[in-house]
Order: sequence, then C-alpha cells, then structure tokens
Amino acid sequence: MKENVAILYQTKTPPERNGIIKPMKPGGYSDSGADIAYSLKRQGINIITPVEDSQIEQDLDWVFPDTTNGIKMAIEKGASTIWLNTVLYKGHPIEDFINKGMSVVGQIPENVDLYDDKWVTNKLLKANDLPIPKSISITHDNIMKYKLDFPFPVVAKPIRGRGSQGVCVVKNKEELALILNNMFNSHSYGEALYVEEFLSGQEVTITIMPPGKYIIGGEITTKNNYWSLPPVKRFNHENGIAPFNGKVAVVNNSEVLTNLELRQEEIQQLCLQCEVASKIVNAKAPIRIDCRANAKGKYFLFDLNMKPNMTGASRPHKQNQDSLTVLSARKIGWTFDDLVLNMLGQKWKI
Repeated sequence: MKENVAILYQTKTPPERNGIIKPMKPGGYSDSGADIAYSLKRQGINIITPVEDSQIEQDLDWVFPDTTNGIKMAIEKGASTIWLNTVLYKGHPIEDFINKGMSVVGQIPENVDLYDDKWVTNKLLKANDLPIPKSISITHDNIMKYKLDFPFPVVAKPIRGRGSQGVCVVKNKEELALILNNMFNSHSYGEALYVEEFLSGQEVTITIMPPGKYIIGGEITTKNNYWSLPPVKRFNHENGIAPFNGKVAVVNNSEVLTNLELRQEEIQQLCLQCEVASKIVNAKAPIRIDCRANAKGKYFLFDLNMKPNMTGASRPHKQNQDSLTVLSARKIGWTFDDLVLNMLGQKWKI
C-alpha cells in the first residue's frame, strides 16, 4: 500500500506542568513542517495537505493543526502516517490515534511531557553518571532564600524552554535578582526557573538518531543502537549565549567539527554520553543535546531537546534556513531530503 503522510504543526501552548509554562514558537513549527512536506513530495512520497494546490511559500498549505479535528481531517483525506512536527505532551490529541494503531514519526507524547522539564531530565541524567552542570531550581516563593553552591557568572533560563529564548548569563547576585524578577513578572515561563553554572568553553550540539535502518552512502545500514550525527560547534555568542535561531540563522554561527576535531577523545566520549542519554529518554526520533566545556575543557550535557528544529533548505525561499540537525547530516553526505526520508523510515506504531 502506498504511504500517505500528513504533517502536524502546533496550534496552542502546551498545558502548564507544576506551574511551569513552555512558550510557544510563533507559527507553531508550520515553517519546518512545510519544509518537510515539500521535501518528501518532491521525492515521490504522497503528501496529504489541507488544500488541493499547496503554494510553495504558504506554510499552512502544507500542514494540519495538531487538534483532534485537524488529525481527523488528515486521516479522512487519506493519511496513513502522521508526522508529529509539534510539541507533544501527555493528553495530546494524537495519543488517541496512536492508541488506535496510527503510524507516526516523532516522540512518545508522555515522554516529551516528562523530559521537556530540564530540572527533571538533568537530575535523571546525573543519576545515570552523565556530566551535568551544577544547578538549582528557584521558585517565585523562594526568590529571596535560595543558596548557590557554584560561583558567578551563572546562567538563568526557563525550566521548559525553547532554544535560547529567555536564557541569559548573569554576573552577580543583584543582577540575578533583577533577571529572575523580570522573568517571573513576564508570566511567560511559570512559577519556577532554572539557574546553572556558566560554562565558558566551546559549545557543541549533537543530534542523536534512534536505532533502525538507514540509507547512508546509497546503502542500507542497520543501526542497532542510538547513534550520533557529527557534532556542530557554535560561535559568535551574544553575551555568552548562542543567539536564538529566529534572530540569527544557525548557518551564520555554526559549523560541523573538522575530521581532526571529530577524532578527539573528548568529543568521541561526549557523543557516547549523548547516545546513552537518548536511550534513557527512549527517543523514537532525532533529539538534540547541547553541550559545553568548562574552562578546563571538560564537557557537560546542559540541554536535552526532545523536539529539535527541523527547518531545511528545501523550498526556494528558505535556502539559508538549515537547522543544526541538517548541518550535522550534511557531514555524513545527507541532504535535507535524505535526512527527512530517513526520519520517515523510523516511523512507529503500537
């Protein structure tokens, strides 16, 4: 039977969890969803769309809302596989369809809900002997009572963040109090925030792929374990933080490590650690882990992203919009087309 694929995009902010909010990306990833759909269509995959004649530059022509009605519409139009290019959570409408045997590309919703919480995830990774920066969770109620067991500068960030939105380096206690108050008063991130030690060394981001069969170099390759795409190093930080990709395209401040750098023992070890982390969270699709070295060159895993950005240069007006994962994929000879086709190959169902 011919495969019919429909892509979902995010239509609303996920529910609060323990008073913590995950901000929504404007457009709800409809841009990357359209990139994926257009790429698959030109590779001969039958893409189900909400309109009959999708226009290349109109993102919403290519994707369905991640609501019950949106998913039903895609299925009624013939979708046999649903691509979950959206932020998932426990209770997401797609769960009912997964439970009925629908084939999907993406993560288990309940797992995303759990591991989007940086505090929970980093404690779990640390318990499994993975290197995590020292950190503390600060609630609105204890903003005057917290104690740091690591020195300034520190990094303040949302617990359920999205990229580098809301992330900043803080130089002293007075500045931290001001930043925390501003973040709480914005009501954008909820009733708790995350503060961790600032790592001053090189930053790299690593995409980890799930086990499965892949086409690499024109040959089918079976990967029995989680495996890393080549790490990408970040540069041109703004005030110590890699800028949000909505502000600066990652192709302008990121590049894949050289062959010499990839052979370094600390990088190879870091990739193995990220693969262990991926197994711990039972990733069913690519995840991205941001890592950074301290002043002594020791690397730490500081941010596990269950939903990496998947924009790619598939449409003519998006030629500078490759994501970090796409940059990694190019190092092993994959184009954006190759990446999404291989991701489709890892679809799963109950």
